[in-house]
Amino acid sequence: METPAIEHDPPSVPASPSPKRFKSVVASPAPAPEAMSTAATHLPPMNLEPPPPALQIKLLSATARAPTRGNGRVAPRSGLAAKHSIDVGAGVIDADYRGPLKVLLFNLGETDFAINEGDRIAQLIIERIYTPEVVVVEQLPESVRGAGGFGSTGGFANMIPPVNPSANGGSPINGH
Repeated sequence: METPAIEHDPPSVPASPSPKRFKSVVASPAPAPEAMSTAATHLPPMNLEPPPPALQIKLLSATARAPTRGNGRVAPRSGLAAKHSIDVGAGVIDADYRGPLKVLLFNLGETDFAINEGDRIAQLIIERIYTPEVVVVEQLPESVRGAGGFGSTGGFANMIPPVNPSANGGSPINGH
């Protein structure tokens, strides 16, 4: 059974009320396709060697066309992530892509996980893209946070009190 292509565009997105500023820290890469998500930021290459988790590319028997001023995003399903450590990667579908949908799956768990035909392994989310005018500047205004990265905003240290799961016979989250 073939799934029909999505042919509906959402209402138009309003133009940017003001230009957004960013400081360029690397040379621009090759120009991107016109319909590529402008949220797709090209990052400079880094020397990384992450360990290879189990990886599977699953070809779906469906195609979709993302809205002209939007994109589709293939996202993980919370149940697979929470119960089996199955995650989804590289999931943006640009508005000009017309091929079959594919799902890039990672098994981050310690046990094998079988995927069978008909299993719900991901979800498609249609998103609008806000494309403000971008202005390259020499200097950005200062902020309280500054260049602080991951964890720099705080607010997480006292959210879940440390609990010894074996002391109460349950998990550290809910005590069960």
